[in-house]
Amino acid sequence: MKNKERRPERKARSEAGHRPARGNAAPARPVPRSQEKSAGPATSAPAESRPLIVRAGEPPAERIPVILQSSGAGDFHLIDSGKGLKLEQYGPYRIVRPEAQALWQPSLAAHVWERADAVFTGDTDEDGMGRWRFPKEALGETWPLSLLGIDFLGRFTAFRHVGVFPEQIAHWSWMKTRIEEAKRPVKVLNLFGYTGVASLVAAAAGAEVTHVDASKKAIGWARENQALARLERAPIRWICEDAMKFILREERRGNRYDIILTDPPKFGRGPNGEVWQLFDHLPLMLDICRELLSPKAIGLVLTAYSIRASFYSIHELMRETMRGAGGLVESGELVIREAGLDGKGHGRALSTSLFSRWVPA
Repeated sequence: MKNKERRPERKARSEAGHRPARGNAAPARPVPRSQEKSAGPATSAPAESRPLIVRAGEPPAERIPVILQSSGAGDFHLIDSGKGLKLEQYGPYRIVRPEAQALWQPSLAAHVWERADAVFTGDTDEDGMGRWRFPKEALGETWPLSLLGIDFLGRFTAFRHVGVFPEQIAHWSWMKTRIEEAKRPVKVLNLFGYTGVASLVAAAAGAEVTHVDASKKAIGWARENQALARLERAPIRWICEDAMKFILREERRGNRYDIILTDPPKFGRGPNGEVWQLFDHLPLMLDICRELLSPKAIGLVLTAYSIRASFYSIHELMRETMRGAGGLVESGELVIREAGLDGKGHGRALSTSLFSRWVPA
């Protein structure tokens, strides 16, 4: 289905999940982050499925709660937050966007916020559409950004997102280190890959990458980013397809991966109208992902956004899925730490999403 920053009407998220509709007959208006990654025709198609495998053995060891924190990297940092908003630095631009979890008062004076280059206005719901206001001067749709040494395009989208979810830096840094330490060929599967930043980080570290997103626009954006990152010759397969269909086929083919990243939306549609519902389909998705892990697997990473659930929900699901595989399941939250105007501060932590990660012993 939809194929993390999981989102608005951008040109390419299947880092799945926040851009306008795609598919053979795209809706006339953009689709929310939950649908962006895999929006498609209005009709629903039955999702491919198979029975869950009955797992035996002990569940993996656990480490909870784990807070993976990012204070920024490259061209990004969180300046301040409060009153249901966040003030962020993305390259040359200061941007204000809604943030429901910022319940406190801003630390910085009002005049600092008023100097923002772009402000998202409209629906404050995560999946709501809105528009951008540019207080100083009209800005172009895209602008260059860089994170972890990867150049890519930021983009002002109708769903508040800008083409990257910087809290994922924690996962990407972990992945980059593991690939470089492996000293062997590493295969990475990036499901719901969106604009491809994670895929490019993996490829730059030396991995062979398969990137899956149901959005044609997201794949197009990811290819633009590949060229901007000067990684045109990197071994990346860009797959525009429903994620569940793809992994079921990979399972039948016996293909295996060393690292699997999955960042599914709450709700989405595949290119042929396949419906994705997180709580209905996540158990099977993880079950299939386990079968796709190689004998020398490095890790399976799940991130979940905008859901009313405790991290324990996905933590226990991951442990049950990996029962008998040994290793460790660590789960908790991804947070971004306020860093002030200069990007060097250590302010409040803003929670962004839940995660669960299995790693071998």
